[in-house]
Amino acid sequence: MTRDITRGRCLPLILSFCLPMVCGNILQQFYNLADTAIVGRCINPNALAAIGVTGSVCFLVIGFATGLCTGLSIPVAQMYGAGKMDEMRRYMSNAVCIAGIVTAVLTAVTVVLCRTILRLMQTPDAILEDASRYLTVIFAGIAATVLYNLLAGFLRAMGDSRTPLMFLALSSVLNIVLDFVMIRYMHLGVMGAGLATVISQGVSGICCLYYMFRHFDVLTFTRDELRLRPAYCAKLCAVSLPMAFQFSITAIGSIILQSSVNHFGPTVIASVTAAVKIQCLVTSPLESLGITMATFCGQNLGAARMDRIREGLRKSLATGVVYAALAYVAVFFLGQYFVCLFVDAGEAQFRDIMAYTVRYLHISGLFYPVLGVLFVLRNSLQGMGYGVLPMSAGILELAARVFAALCMVTTLGFTGVSLASPVAWCAADALLIGAAVYALATLPKRVRSLQTA
Repeated sequence: MTRDITRGRCLPLILSFCLPMVCGNILQQFYNLADTAIVGRCINPNALAAIGVTGSVCFLVIGFATGLCTGLSIPVAQMYGAGKMDEMRRYMSNAVCIAGIVTAVLTAVTVVLCRTILRLMQTPDAILEDASRYLTVIFAGIAATVLYNLLAGFLRAMGDSRTPLMFLALSSVLNIVLDFVMIRYMHLGVMGAGLATVISQGVSGICCLYYMFRHFDVLTFTRDELRLRPAYCAKLCAVSLPMAFQFSITAIGSIILQSSVNHFGPTVIASVTAAVKIQCLVTSPLESLGITMATFCGQNLGAARMDRIREGLRKSLATGVVYAALAYVAVFFLGQYFVCLFVDAGEAQFRDIMAYTVRYLHISGLFYPVLGVLFVLRNSLQGMGYGVLPMSAGILELAARVFAALCMVTTLGFTGVSLASPVAWCAADALLIGAAVYALATLPKRVRSLQTA
């Protein structure tokens, strides 16, 4: 079911559109938690650390692919908001071609280089083999990730945020079942966790594809609409590549930071892995709010509703900050209980992992409102068609993480590790706030440019 979000009260529309994505994001984080928990409890803490050490590398590559898919859906949302369905279909078909080419290149390069990357990160020998096996499987399955994210982006661009949730729920359940089967009963270790993730993503992508062509009458393509068009590809790349690179730029900083964390050994690696998983769970509604604003701004830009963009941005920022404060209260009082999901209380490292994880959450959580502002502003700018400004904020975020890895971790130890991401968030917000003021001031020019394109 398509949905027009260019009419009606802004905040209720934003929240109702966002809610299915919040549920889906939380569900995804829960199955990521389950994935990690099953590995940590059914194998050992070193296996948990092995998956943890791959997190920043996965973010680099999978984040690039996810950012690309999100960016490819923005012109689709703009054309849907403008009511130009034939143009929307042309952008869709060209987006699929771009996604296919990028997927093939990413898969070939990353599968070959994954072990080299792990060695460059100074991954401890005790976890190198497991980390390499897991990463190879994830990279070999990039096509499954791209398929789901691209089609889910198209559905959201047309106002349907519920259908991707349904198939994500199916994927989550399937992933957990496959985790148990492949790890506990087939004894495939961390490679089994990777296979479970790839297979479940592929199933959700195929389901999205079937649903779209079965239920969306507007997706009846003519031969002319399927033709590859350089002008359309150029515009799609102008929007999507900065978003993809912005994710990767941020991830490079995370890789450098992870290299610094690796010096502390498997116990601290496992602690940071657990803390980041918990943090991703409680902050996932902020990410969903940001993705909502990309679609909201894209559709309303296409409809020339500048007043709604301004109102939606203002109200979503207030909503994000309030939620972020509540999220910090939750991790402050409940964070310690989540640790038991990842490590058996009988393990020798349990007390140390508990202490490090809680400390990380208490420090980092203070800055969740800053993260909320980052998600809303970055995605809103992307929805308005500004690709370079969010990417520039990502470069600033990279510089801040490099500073944290080289200076703060060295001088402050684990406290520096806990402060690294907040410092990066603050640096990005410093640019994004100014960029948002500029974007809102130049909205009329952006609307005129879109209407004459």
